[in-house]
Amino acid sequence: MREYQKMVAKMTEEHKELFENFKDIHNEYAMNPREWQKLFNEYGAEVVEIIREYERKLCANMATGKYGQFSASLSEKFWSEVKKVFPKIDFVGIKIE
Repeated sequence: MREYQKMVAKMTEEHKELFENFKDIHNEYAMNPREWQKLFNEYGAEVVEIIREYERKLCANMATGKYGQFSASLSEKFWSEVKKVFPKIDFVGIKIE
């Protein structure tokens, strides 16, 4: 298992209840965005903040060292792993008219 995969697993385990609740909301949002938008954005804001926190932990050591160029790639892989579980995570905060 790669380091970014371990970090995603650690993140979801440490915040298991929140991520499980968000998974249900996320799935409902995917089927009916207008109805679930408000709840999706409320929970999603907290979830995205946690995801960014773990992303910073993962990339912190690389950004300053000789491997700085790999930090962006690592971040992309981390977010790709997150999007396997939450494909609509990029829609957090977006309002549908």
